[in-house]
Amino acid sequence: MRKIFLIIAMVLTVFSVGAQKEYRDVKRGNQQYDKKKYDEAIVSYKKGLEKNPNSFSGKFNLANALFRQKKYEDAIDQYKQALSLAGDDKQKIAATYHNIGNSFLMKQQYQDAISAYKEALKRNPKDDETRYNLAFAKRMLQQQQQNNENENENENENENQQQEQDKQQQQNNGNENENENENENQQQQPSEPKEEGMTKEEAEQILQALQQDEKDTQDKKKVKIGQRRRVEKDW
Repeated sequence: MRKIFLIIAMVLTVFSVGAQKEYRDVKRGNQQYDKKKYDEAIVSYKKGLEKNPNSFSGKFNLANALFRQKKYEDAIDQYKQALSLAGDDKQKIAATYHNIGNSFLMKQQYQDAISAYKEALKRNPKDDETRYNLAFAKRMLQQQQQNNENENENENENENQQQEQDKQQQQNNGNENENENENENQQQQPSEPKEEGMTKEEAEQILQALQQDEKDTQDKKKVKIGQRRRVEKDW
């Protein structure tokens, strides 16, 4: 890890500028950058870019200062803008892609870092620092993928264990419910009625009583039907 940080630091050297409009501001920013006064450097670079928005050096060096402040997303945005201003200069393009790769590397977005380093090597195949960072990013990506696979395996194992526990719990609950239903059925099951004999005399008495109740009921109905309420006047 110490070597990778040294390589990143070496590649983040600021670009010098010629006699453009933003020269003094960018030069001042470079001096502040060298003194690790990155906040002040950013202000100076932005002033230079106000005078010349198409300054590659202003964009690139501003991105470096943002990188130093660990504002990697903002740095990537500025590097990409610098790429559009690099023209056909392979050195500038390679250096910019390298630093984009460094930014993604610090964000642990290793696949994006690998892509950026490959673009840098297309422009500068002899850059050993970029080649080293590329190999490092590949190792980190492999380790990240392995960690993710282990996490997924652990999650699946835990999920399977939980499902097995739930299944066992459901089975236990089913057995408990079955036992409860069996006990309940046993408790609710009525006892068999006892057979009791009835004499002939008792049967005739009951029959006579039923017949008498039926006769009384019919007499009451006749009384109710015979009684009419007068609802109309006589003429």
